Amino acid sequence: MNFNFDLREIATASMVLFAVIDILGSIPIIIGLRKKVGHIQSEKASVVAACIMVAFLFLGEEILNLIGIDVNSFAVAGAFIIFFLAIEMILGITIYKDDEPESASIVPIAFPLIAGAGTLTALLSLRAEYHVENIIVAIIVNIIFVYLVLKSSVKLEKILGKGGVNVIRKVFGVILMAIAVKLFAANINELFNQ
Repeated sequence: MNFNFDLREIATASMVLFAVIDILGSIPIIIGLRKKVGHIQSEKASVVAACIMVAFLFLGEEILNLIGIDVNSFAVAGAFIIFFLAIEMILGITIYKDDEPESASIVPIAFPLIAGAGTLTALLSLRAEYHVENIIVAIIVNIIFVYLVLKSSVKLEKILGKGGVNVIRKVFGVILMAIAVKLFAANINELFNQ
């Protein structure tokens, strides 16, 4: 078995997932959930999110083939989702509104907050460009970071303050928008060249 570990790919994939997951931007949501339901199981949420992400990385393409969609079409659709996530982050608006959760065990922390539609779309889009082993390392790096944020969300909110969290969201929103444009451009060309 030949592994193709590449630090540049790992770093890029990690940044893409970090921006899409937006765990720092989710701190206010996590604080709200903690106040509503009490304790959040950080370990359980992190492990389940990692399992969902790795499973989708390997099975996502087969699921798409089963319903007759190629990866490039999915990546273009994913670019739109990532673009709208970026607009939400930059402008501070909510395009997609989910129902209020009753508990915070697996749903909504692991899915859809961490391993949501944007994350799963980004994983398949990354798979079209990068080696799987580099994406898995990026997932592990992000899950460790997610776990640390979930464990210390109250402290982080105090340290960063509302302004700090908003600045981080906007910066990653711009990065996410650039990624969405790049994904769209790369995959739309592939679609037309088929």
